[in-house]
Amino acid sequence: MNWKTYICAFICAAYYLPTIQAQQPAQYSLFMLNPYNYNTAYAGLDGSVSATAVFRKQWVNLAASPLTYQANIHTPVPYLRSGFGLGLERDQLGAETNSQIRLAYNYMLSLSDKTTLSIGAGGRLSQKSFDGSLFRTPEGNYEGSTFNHNDGILIDARSQGMTVGVEAGLYLKGEKFQLGAAAINLNEPLVELVSAQILQVRYKRAYFLQGQYTWDLAAEWQLQPSILLKTDLIKIQPEASILARYKQQFLLGLGYRGYSDFTQDAFILSAGLQINKNIMLGYAYDISLNVLRNLNAGSHEVVLNYNLRKEMGKKIPQKIIYNPRFL
Repeated sequence: MNWKTYICAFICAAYYLPTIQAQQPAQYSLFMLNPYNYNTAYAGLDGSVSATAVFRKQWVNLAASPLTYQANIHTPVPYLRSGFGLGLERDQLGAETNSQIRLAYNYMLSLSDKTTLSIGAGGRLSQKSFDGSLFRTPEGNYEGSTFNHNDGILIDARSQGMTVGVEAGLYLKGEKFQLGAAAINLNEPLVELVSAQILQVRYKRAYFLQGQYTWDLAAEWQLQPSILLKTDLIKIQPEASILARYKQQFLLGLGYRGYSDFTQDAFILSAGLQINKNIMLGYAYDISLNVLRNLNAGSHEVVLNYNLRKEMGKKIPQKIIYNPRFL
């Protein structure tokens, strides 16, 4: 491994004590194009079957930097006043890999003709794996066929474990505005990574507050400012973005993540295209502002969304009586 790899390895290792008390969810810049990611109560609020895929490569050219894949699909069921969602995510950071499967259900209350309040709950099956063989310690023995870190905490091989977390959210959506609040890992689930040693990882609660407003301007232009606040009630990281839409087809945006020397992360450039009435493509490039800015070439994120644009299930299906007689 080169010296950049050692930097990432050190950052990862800082998390791995006998019992770990912190966990940071995967990070996304185009959060306003994928609200379901941070709030389970958004399932179904796109008005039709909506499927989203996300690819993100963070800190390009920095060895062992985060690589994230995500896919989700959600749909409303109007005659039940409900929405259902399913999500998959894989987030890899050096020796650590996090994989998740999410399921969500929400109930929708119509507050007016154009305003809906969604109350959601869900669960996520999380698998965490850690490959200790990627590390080297100063006191380790790695000669020939011998592989031993000589460390009482750091494991020598790959280990993994699974656990189940609970999440909930509220989402208010009107004609011009959106506002959501959500929490994940409400039960603070514990996962054990078992090998020669046992490492315990506790997924701490995390909270998200997001909002968006749409201003109609002249000549078919719209401005959409958005904000996302992420916190574990100890630290907080805000993110603000503004998108300019033209003819509901072209997107251009700017964003900023952080607010101080300790929390600032990136300045964000984004663009998007509504390819046709069903498919939207978005792209974001992060320019690093933190201490790693001289060690990487920025971050890339791509979002692809498909919306069926067709109302489904507005009425209760009629009962069908099957008659087996031959006529």
